[in-house]
Amino acid sequence: MLNNPKKSLSKRFRGLLPVVVDVETSGLNPATDSILEIAAVTLSMDAMENLAKNQTHSYHVEPFAGAHIDPAALAITGIDPYYPLRFAIPEQQALHNIFSCIHQQLAKTGCKRAVLVGHNAWFDLAFIQAAAKRCQLKNNPFHSFTTLDTASLSALVLGETVLAKAVKSAGIIFDVNHAHSAIYDAEKTAELFCFIVNQTSCLKQI
Repeated sequence: MLNNPKKSLSKRFRGLLPVVVDVETSGLNPATDSILEIAAVTLSMDAMENLAKNQTHSYHVEPFAGAHIDPAALAITGIDPYYPLRFAIPEQQALHNIFSCIHQQLAKTGCKRAVLVGHNAWFDLAFIQAAAKRCQLKNNPFHSFTTLDTASLSALVLGETVLAKAVKSAGIIFDVNHAHSAIYDAEKTAELFCFIVNQTSCLKQI
């Protein structure tokens, strides 16, 4: 197969802008449980078509009124939703801020829509969609069902599905003491995604 001419980011994923997202939540049900932390990492592409982390936006989020708080979920994340020094903000404000930044990137790159990149991406997308609906936000930039899942990609390329094991297999440093922090997991997932895309030559060819 012939090598492609150099592409812009807007053409690399057929008009979709990859944005790496991680949410930490108060449980597993997006309809009843709250986002407690959210982080989004935008990506850039150089002249050699290599992806790299660009900007990270992250927020601690207040549980919405009536949200179910599962003690088992908090035990995993170590988050105290009501700790005042979290400086948490309402979910509407957090989503509005992140959506606005993504829309700016869409305009800058010429992409048509964002596509959520995540480790088990369906989970993050479901929580974002539920929160956006709850907050009546009409400017959700993410594709409604398409995602780029690094768990699946890692299984294919690296033979691993667990984030910590996948990044280790890719030669990326991962500190388990920082795991289950939205900003840390999002940035490590971004590094993993960039590694897979950059190292998989078939993705650069037609």
